[in-house]
Amino acid sequence: MEIKVDEISKIIRQQIEGFERQTDLAEVGSVISVGDGIARIYGLEKVMAGELLSLPHDVMGLALNLEEDSVGAVLMGETTLIKEGDQVRRTGKIMSVPAGPAMLGRVVDPLGRPLDGKGPIASTTLMEIERIAPGVVQREPVTEPLQTGLKAIDSMIPIGRGQRELIIGDRQIGKTAIGIDTIINQKGQDVGCVYVAIGQKPSTVAQVVTTLEEAGAMEYTVVVAAAASTPAPLQFLAPYSGVAIGEFYQFHGADSKPAGKDNPGHAVLCVFDDLSKQAAAYREISLLLRRPPGREAYPGDVFYLHSRLLERASKLNAERGGGSLTALPIIETQAGDISAYIPTNVISITDGQIFLEADLFYSNVRPAISVGLSVSRVGGNAQIKAMKQVAGTLRLDLAQFRELAAFAQFGSDLDKATQAQLKRGERLTELLKQPQYRPMSVEHQVVSIYAGTNGYLDHLDLADIGTFEAELIKFMDLNHKDLLTEIKRPKGLDDELKGRLKDAVSAFKEQFDGARAAS
Repeated sequence: MEIKVDEISKIIRQQIEGFERQTDLAEVGSVISVGDGIARIYGLEKVMAGELLSLPHDVMGLALNLEEDSVGAVLMGETTLIKEGDQVRRTGKIMSVPAGPAMLGRVVDPLGRPLDGKGPIASTTLMEIERIAPGVVQREPVTEPLQTGLKAIDSMIPIGRGQRELIIGDRQIGKTAIGIDTIINQKGQDVGCVYVAIGQKPSTVAQVVTTLEEAGAMEYTVVVAAAASTPAPLQFLAPYSGVAIGEFYQFHGADSKPAGKDNPGHAVLCVFDDLSKQAAAYREISLLLRRPPGREAYPGDVFYLHSRLLERASKLNAERGGGSLTALPIIETQAGDISAYIPTNVISITDGQIFLEADLFYSNVRPAISVGLSVSRVGGNAQIKAMKQVAGTLRLDLAQFRELAAFAQFGSDLDKATQAQLKRGERLTELLKQPQYRPMSVEHQVVSIYAGTNGYLDHLDLADIGTFEAELIKFMDLNHKDLLTEIKRPKGLDDELKGRLKDAVSAFKEQFDGARAAS
């Protein structure tokens, strides 16, 4: 076969013309040491703080320490596979987590990977886990109530949408129960919920999920779980993942498009259970990264750890869609010491605290809320008008009762006024007791507290108060449905409504007392 020179030259010319130079510019470093879930990396000079790094075997790293000669990164994944000399590449991305309607009803880890065995999550939307909190101009004051369903909280320590209210107390005295009750109470209220479990036993998390499923609350809830056996980096990231998942609903409308004037955002509730364990995980990471320790061996930026998280709770203005994110962080104290480092830090960041007392819990006052130490800095702004009217004196009555009760232990002869006050206080304390996972609607609460503060319970034995309340609620549901509906309205209790409520409760009291006398 004869070789034609002009054909060869033509082919070469075509190939030269069609040649595209492709270069892959990537900053590559190498692992110089690895251990305890921490890798020190050399060669990544332009890496950003909080940037994701790609290591072999699909292990991801998070750049936290940016030093002159190396980068300190925490590893997420099977860290035993990483060895000295392995290549590390920059991704140019800040850590993100999947979000959107597909997440509802699911249990995920802090990286958004499913833990519930229900298959992959069909979500294409990613939310950055670290995000700057909305500015002052983008916010509105907190005025809309977020009902917890707990009489003691909704009447005396009200929580508003967009608020940050701390739940604080010793271990095993009902902190988680308040968070779960609040989530259950959002059923039918168009509030999305995120429950973040940090450093808990897997069995405890499974129990919470079962409780939420039985109450029908998983339909609008996402559970982010970083169990006690989970590596410290994931426990540290869990609350940020939770709030990022919540922010999707806050910043987006019903059609999953960005919220605005014509497309209102959602209300979201985030429960962080608990931030004491997150602070301990962050301390572990910081000490392994050889950051200088401060008070109680926590690093100097532990305040910023929680403030940059909780400041993301907000009520947005109408231009931004009016969505809200309410944060209920939980902090565990040691022997009731609220003056320890982490408790005081979080108290100063939040808009009030619900303080649970071990003594009250063990004396069967549950929820064991200390009226004297608990406060909501939003206060009556986050209450419906009717509740504000009936519960106005409740807090003072209970505080005075606690003082008198302590004083009365030493005296035998008490005047009639003191005896009456003690009697009223005992019955109000009994009235505010509430079984776990049985939240109460706000109109039922108003009726119940009205009966207590207006002396309808004073003649009853303590053992009969629970029965009186339960039957009163049934009576109102059967006979005065319209009155209950009107209680919820913004106008509150005017003279006409007060009269109708008085007549209804008085009629029931007569009926109840008559039935008791007959038996």
